[in-house]
Amino acid sequence: MKLIFMGTPRFAVPVLEKLIEKGHDIGYVVTQPDRARNRGKVTFSPVKEVAVEHGIAVLQPENINKSLEDKAKLKDFCADAIIVAAYGQILKKDILDMTKLGCLNVHGSLLPRLRGAAPIQQAILQGDKKTGVTIMKMDEGLDSGEMISKAETEIGDKNFIKVHDELSYMGAELMAETLPLIEAGKVEYEKQDDRLSTYAPRIEKQDGEVDFKDSAFQICRKIRAFDPWPGAFCRYKDGNMKLWKAVAYCDKISENPETCEEKMPGEQEILKPGTVLSADSDGISVKCGVGVLRIEELQLPGKKRTNAADFIRGHRIEVGEMFK
Repeated sequence: MKLIFMGTPRFAVPVLEKLIEKGHDIGYVVTQPDRARNRGKVTFSPVKEVAVEHGIAVLQPENINKSLEDKAKLKDFCADAIIVAAYGQILKKDILDMTKLGCLNVHGSLLPRLRGAAPIQQAILQGDKKTGVTIMKMDEGLDSGEMISKAETEIGDKNFIKVHDELSYMGAELMAETLPLIEAGKVEYEKQDDRLSTYAPRIEKQDGEVDFKDSAFQICRKIRAFDPWPGAFCRYKDGNMKLWKAVAYCDKISENPETCEEKMPGEQEILKPGTVLSADSDGISVKCGVGVLRIEELQLPGKKRTNAADFIRGHRIEVGEMFK
């Protein structure tokens, strides 16, 4: 098939690579403009790197909807479809209707749940048992187009990176399987039930701040959802401490541990959330609004990630100290 590909971050790379592997004629790759990163160094998007490697023409408009020159190039190519994976711009109707089969999107959730910019992080944060990818035909709404196919996976105790990578490869395989069926007219287009839709807003740096008044289980999910960016963090003494690995638990067995009532012996029943209960080779245990968080891997500003046992050897932590 003759295709145009639109995508930008690492999530989109396996999709593009799979389309190339399948022998599709990709006339253009459209990706976000090159950006200045650390120390002013200009870097390509991961998708552009793949396109350049394979000799595919690249377009990088600030706004594809307003770039008459770039839209003319895309239209002149007469593609059968436009494949979109985490491109980063909302597409207007003239682009959505530019090809016979329309714009086909790989979205990182089981639609209609978690439309928006950060579905993977939100699936982990909200404690979903499973997530997946959806192939849909795009419309002018936000991830509201008709669904074509889905694949799902268990989240378990995976962090963002593990779920992200799994979904990106699942999406690539699913698009490769679905595309010829779309071309042959052998798929059914399922309208989304807007009543079941939820929103996954863009993640900001400040979203990583931990509040120990939350349950230990919520904090654990935040740590996993925000690894590696922006990282979950709390206040420790005069600076921020990043939390990279932790375990949540209760002191009594409960059918639903997330709603367990923390029962601590003696005076610990009135300790404030954020109080250090113990610090040993197993980790640093901190009282939360519900449950206890045992921190097993952490990081101070300007330092490397370290396990709690090594951290304790270099930093004196007293029972009763406060993490904020």
